[in-house]
Amino acid sequence: MQCEEVREQFADYVIENIEDPARFQIAQHLKSCESCRVEAEELKSLWMSLGSIPPSEPGPELRARFDVMLEAYKHGLDHAASAGWWQRMNTWMAGWWPRQPALQFGVALALLAIGVAAGLLSRPAVVPQPVNELAQLRGEVSEMRQRVALSLMQQQSASDRLRGVKWSYQMQQPGNTFLAALVDRLTHDPNVNVRLATIDALRQFGDQPIVRRGLVDAMAAQQSPMVQIALIDLAMDLHEKASVPALRQLTQDQSIEATVRERAQKGLAELE
Repeated sequence: MQCEEVREQFADYVIENIEDPARFQIAQHLKSCESCRVEAEELKSLWMSLGSIPPSEPGPELRARFDVMLEAYKHGLDHAASAGWWQRMNTWMAGWWPRQPALQFGVALALLAIGVAAGLLSRPAVVPQPVNELAQLRGEVSEMRQRVALSLMQQQSASDRLRGVKWSYQMQQPGNTFLAALVDRLTHDPNVNVRLATIDALRQFGDQPIVRRGLVDAMAAQQSPMVQIALIDLAMDLHEKASVPALRQLTQDQSIEATVRERAQKGLAELE
């Protein structure tokens, strides 16, 4: 296998989502190609670090409400009336109450959720100050992520630039500055893997005009068949009719590979 073929399957290889004989061929290639082996190890390290991100825990207010409800339930059982219709009612309800502790916990949690939902619905429609502070904090975190990603994309190491591109998956609404940096990586980055990763990253922002213009402009500038095909596929997925002139030019360019011309012809048939 060639380096470009191997690197295209790095993600599936790292997460063990590829089967033999392709997996065996990639492993053999990594034994003989040091540059590919280094990039595969760095990508695997990045993947493992994602798994170390701690899961979010319930807030103290939710835990306190649950403890209060549980304590009230225990108190009610200890001080139930000993006679009369109330005792009969308790006996009837006890027959319906699950015996298993796990089921009891589930029912109590469901009751807690109903109570919290009812409380939220009954509150006045006024945004409290803590919510505003949380939104501001999230905005600051998003801005910090963009700065880190921009810094990584300017590094000399292709692995660092690739990590910077991957950071875009943690962003929901990046600014035009960050999107322009991604488009610049797509157009000018010397590493094929970085350009391919950038195309995948830009897919999630395909509704942005700056991204659509960048994809069209990049078609004429690319020389790698893999990148050209990836751009054509993305243009078809986004139904970008502005790419028609660039696709027509690719179909007429006899210097590029036949597979690229065929894919461009397919794109023309779909978009025209």
